[in-house]
Amino acid sequence: MTLILKAIRRAIRESGQSRYAIAKAVGIDQGHLSKLMKGRAGLSLESVEKLAEFLDLEIIVQKKGRTNGKHQS
Repeated sequence: MTLILKAIRRAIRESGQSRYAIAKAVGIDQGHLSKLMKGRAGLSLESVEKLAEFLDLEIIVQKKGRTNGKHQS
């Protein structure tokens, strides 16, 4: 989830909107959003989805490829 949170933090910074306005629009606690921006807190999946929707981000879930270095035949 770290990559998702990094993308959300970047989108929040680039949005030009205040954290307060974003938190209010999304319905999450401003203090929690502030901690997220400082890397001190995570978010529930529900909050991640709300923020992604508000920030016009798409979350894609896909199966991981093989990680043992062997190629499929």
